Amino acid sequence: MTDTPAEDGPVKAQKMGLSRRSFIRYAAVGAGVMAVGGGTTAFIANRPALSPRQQGLPRIPDWTAADIPSLQGLSALVTGGNGYPEEDRSGLGFHDALELARAGADVTIASRDQARGTEAVRQIREAVPSSSIRFETLDLANLASVAGFAERMCTSRSRLDLLVNNAGYMGQLDREVSTDGFERVLATNTLGHFALTAQLLPLLREGNSPRVVWVSSLRASTGVINFDDLQHLHGYDYGAAYSNSKLANLMLAFEMQRRSVAKDWGISSVAAHPGVARTNLVPDGPGLDSTEGRNHRFMPFLYQPAARGALPTLYAATSPQAEAGAYYGPAGFMALSGLPAWAGIPAQAEDQHVAARLWAALEDLGDVTFG
Repeated sequence: MTDTPAEDGPVKAQKMGLSRRSFIRYAAVGAGVMAVGGGTTAFIANRPALSPRQQGLPRIPDWTAADIPSLQGLSALVTGGNGYPEEDRSGLGFHDALELARAGADVTIASRDQARGTEAVRQIREAVPSSSIRFETLDLANLASVAGFAERMCTSRSRLDLLVNNAGYMGQLDREVSTDGFERVLATNTLGHFALTAQLLPLLREGNSPRVVWVSSLRASTGVINFDDLQHLHGYDYGAAYSNSKLANLMLAFEMQRRSVAKDWGISSVAAHPGVARTNLVPDGPGLDSTEGRNHRFMPFLYQPAARGALPTLYAATSPQAEAGAYYGPAGFMALSGLPAWAGIPAQAEDQHVAARLWAALEDLGDVTFG
């Protein structure tokens, strides 16, 4: 079942260990993965090991939301965040916003659905009566909406301490285009977040030890950056579009960190992925008749609760030990679930030439600059 908000704070998770029950569960996961085929097998089969720059790093001690330090006086923006618990699913961003607010941050959640955003804020306030949280309308697949939102943020506050680029869309079975004519998965997951980050850069540079967290995915390991067809005009596949967008987000996280150091922005850029969590990504995307949808229905043991899946992002966003330019994900079996750990970095994500070219391409598509 999905964790639900608790007024008295998050429950400290049990320490990770390979008990007999865990062994049986993981054996079932392995068998399930082999039976599923399709995208799940591909990204697990291609799951990268720790990269050379991560070798020898100390293990991250068991960490849960109970370990988030006080964020009193800090401001945070979480894109998405309106996926409040329903049935057995909830959104990662909702749990990000809930725990940031619980720790004392002044939180804004931003999404295109005002009714759901308002309800998410109500539920967080009910769980944490002292929380400072609000909703703002933002459609990441509409560059005019992104620009308008950024302008409102820049005129209503003097700084931003934390930006969590969380909102995500897996796509439908057939190719869709955004308001601006871009392939919608690219527009939502990557271009919209890139344009938003660019336009919030002045606020971030005024922040208190500011951080930007880019949410990627295990599926980034199967992604490619094809500059000849960034818009997926030929042979559209929603799974490939999603994987490519998540690889792009991971590359942007690393490229932003390099540029922050080179240009003295003073901003830490970090990446995280949730493993496999039970969210609305598939039901709201390709649907329950897709490969991923069948996984949802017939192999629920593959999916950890969204509250657990949010932990790597929360660690990247709040832990004093989180490192700029790093990548975090779950510590458990095949990185599907568990407490935060160093995440394996796909080799293609380390290509600095491609990352710089991608950055320039997105500046052109979004008509923005990190000046």
